Amino acid sequence: NQETAEKKRKEMLEAPVGMLVCKLAVPTTSIMMVSALYNMADTYFVSSLGKSATGAVGVSFSLMAIIQAIGFFFGHGAGNFISRALGAKKIKEAEQMASTGFFSAVVCGLLITILGLIFIEPFAIALGSTETILPYAKEYLRYIFIGAPFIVSSFMLNNILRYQGSAFFGMIGMISGAVLNICLDPLFIFVFDLGVAGASLATMLSQAASFVLLIAVGCRRGGNIRISIKNFNPSLRVYSETAKGGTPSLLRQATGSLATVFLNRSAGVYGDAVIAAMAIASRLFMIAGAAIIGFGQSFQPICGFNFGAKRYDRVKKAFKFCLVLSTSILLVVGVVAFFVAPSLVGIFNTGDPDVVTIGALAVKAQCLSIPLVPYVLLVSFLLQSIGSAVPASILAFARQGLFLIPLLLLLVPSLGIFGIQIATPIADGLTFLVAIPLALSAFRNKLSDQPSLSEVKAEGTEAVAH
Repeated sequence: NQETAEKKRKEMLEAPVGMLVCKLAVPTTSIMMVSALYNMADTYFVSSLGKSATGAVGVSFSLMAIIQAIGFFFGHGAGNFISRALGAKKIKEAEQMASTGFFSAVVCGLLITILGLIFIEPFAIALGSTETILPYAKEYLRYIFIGAPFIVSSFMLNNILRYQGSAFFGMIGMISGAVLNICLDPLFIFVFDLGVAGASLATMLSQAASFVLLIAVGCRRGGNIRISIKNFNPSLRVYSETAKGGTPSLLRQATGSLATVFLNRSAGVYGDAVIAAMAIASRLFMIAGAAIIGFGQSFQPICGFNFGAKRYDRVKKAFKFCLVLSTSILLVVGVVAFFVAPSLVGIFNTGDPDVVTIGALAVKAQCLSIPLVPYVLLVSFLLQSIGSAVPASILAFARQGLFLIPLLLLLVPSLGIFGIQIATPIADGLTFLVAIPLALSAFRNKLSDQPSLSEVKAEGTEAVAH
């Protein structure tokens, strides 16, 4: 096991960067794509139940994203530290971080279950449910809340495996759950006639299956760190490191969910058709976004390992390789999606032509900004992986918190539905402008080939101690 771990560390520090990125990108991108597809599956199968049912899935998605955000907080918070620790050969510290993050994630998931089931109706209303959507939203949310511990823990485990360079094991757990979800959706919704509740029951069971596979297989093979109660160390230092690495992810996901709530509430004024249309448009871009997030996530362990080992040249090479390739891909996707937007939205046709018309224009508007997304994501991942918590958090908060929510408040009263449709691409453009100086500062101050003053002092202190 130790031999496998050392071999993996050597590969992360010495293998050609482009080849290494592509190797890690296959499982990470597969995970994100299949996760997006099984989220789309809920929308697809539920759409046959009508626009109110489709809207219920749309409003509930922001709650799902918040639950996932907790998993990302612990997974990215522990994972960023783990990859740097493994790069610096601090194995014991990595083990303590992994176990503490896992058990903390389970406890948070249980708290979400208890509070969610007690306050299910207020949650559904707060998420943007209209009177007609509310009964469906409550049905859908019930099983999501029950499955919260599995959802949080699965995302946590998948991320710490990925940060160890073992995304393949994470892929096995996550994709198995996703395939199960896609198979169970039509069975529960139509055969067992459970309707919207059937879709969320399928999601809950698939997340439980992912959890079992990740803990039973992923954390026991490939030289990966094992989760053990003996290594549970809920100290201030451990949680401080978790917060440094995890807060940007939490902000990114949580503000994204809050922005979705604002969007749903803004759309709700104009009827269920607008909520359904925007839900479909956002799910469509989840597929393209998921592919790029997955690709960018292959950069994170490379960045963490090499930053921990002070191989800054490899960090910069990996960043440039990922940026050029992912931007090129999304440029092509944006052009194609722009011209076939009505057909894409029509796949989820609820029988209401307004849904297709409104959704298609929202898709076209977002196609204009989609090539900017890879730069913002990669800069965010870079800042997070090298421990630059404050700028990473600023960038994570910027898109939804600084721009999208204020834009919705500003544009919708004056432009109506069109304001909802164009708010996201404008927010993407403004976030891109914020990312540029943050990236330049990171490359100049933390990734310079010359050691920083803090590094010189630390090395001098270590030499004196010896």
